[in-house]
Amino acid sequence: MFKEAEGTLESEADAADSIADKESGSHGLNFELEFKRLYDSAFPVLFRVAYRITNNTEAAEDLCQESFFRLYERNMVFPNPEEAKYWLIRVVKNASLNYAKRKDRERKAYQRAFKEDYRQEESGEGLLVKKETSEEVQKALDKLPENLRMVLILKEYAEMNYKEIGRILGISEGNVKVRVFRARERLAAILQGGTNVS
Repeated sequence: MFKEAEGTLESEADAADSIADKESGSHGLNFELEFKRLYDSAFPVLFRVAYRITNNTEAAEDLCQESFFRLYERNMVFPNPEEAKYWLIRVVKNASLNYAKRKDRERKAYQRAFKEDYRQEESGEGLLVKKETSEEVQKALDKLPENLRMVLILKEYAEMNYKEIGRILGISEGNVKVRVFRARERLAAILQGGTNVS
């Protein structure tokens, strides 16, 4: 899974070609051990990212498992475990965003089809009064633009540093810091019920 390299990452096609030369259908013991180590170390971070985007435990677990399955199935080769982790985070981030968009479209289609007014269904005063802080934060987080939401998820929930976030999103460390600052400001304004949050 990992190879000695001068910081270059093999493309998926090159990795697949190099594996095709090996005996088909079998992973070496070394690959299995490296895969297990990577899974154990990366899964908690991947899950936090996926959960904060999807707000669904089951979906987050499935998306994380799928990302590992893709890596395993393709016998991908990386220079080191960190590169593999960054690749997995990018895959999970994109899959989670796609999942969230799809669910939002489904919800809107359902509402249109049945012409239900969900605001009326929130009949109990308790539903409005007893909002958990975590739910309020999630809703506020969902209101942020995607570029601000992603840096905050990676910073606060995946507990990554600015450099790591920059590598995952393909932006400079300075740009990450600016986005995190703006995201926190915007989130605070939403939570305080500010109207000027656009």
